[in-house]
Amino acid sequence: MLKKARIAVLVSGGGTNLQALIDAQASGIIHSGEISLVLSSKADAYALERAKKAGIDGLVVSKKDLGSQEAFESQLLAYLKQYDIDLIVLAGFMSILSESFIKAYENRILNVHPSLIPSFCGQGFYGLRVHEAALEYGVKVTGATVHFVNEIPDGGKIILQKAVAIEENDTPEILQKRVMEQAEWLLLPKATEMVSASLIKE
Repeated sequence: MLKKARIAVLVSGGGTNLQALIDAQASGIIHSGEISLVLSSKADAYALERAKKAGIDGLVVSKKDLGSQEAFESQLLAYLKQYDIDLIVLAGFMSILSESFIKAYENRILNVHPSLIPSFCGQGFYGLRVHEAALEYGVKVTGATVHFVNEIPDGGKIILQKAVAIEENDTPEILQKRVMEQAEWLLLPKATEMVSASLIKE
């Protein structure tokens, strides 16, 4: 039986979701797992700075430098193995992972998506585009979803969802911020703890 699930967080940018996870670990919301590694697809991602400040190892794996998806995933897997990782959390990670990579960590990769799946999700729906689509469509409620990652973009089993109201004068940027604050930053740590707890029972 594991004492704590070892978690790797995969990032590409500012790392606000990573920060939510770091804070949740510090406050004891995440107690069945610990963040052991942050892997960034970009060398200049501010998320690496956040990892450093929290005393977590941060490493860069650049597809551009490695030259192919295969080499990129092979390097990711090597680091995950080196750190003995049990659970992967995608936090604004901008690379699609192949089916063989996902199979290697089946039901052990979490992602947060800024809408209520099955709305505004799938290929091409990420970042501000999701919020633009919600506003264009005129829905009154949006939110965020944490789900397991499978070979279909945003197609894995849903773990948690939380609704967020859309307000009269929302822009995509304002809506993005509200969805992060009211849903993503709460759901992702909660789901990470839930899955970590189930892994250490296995």
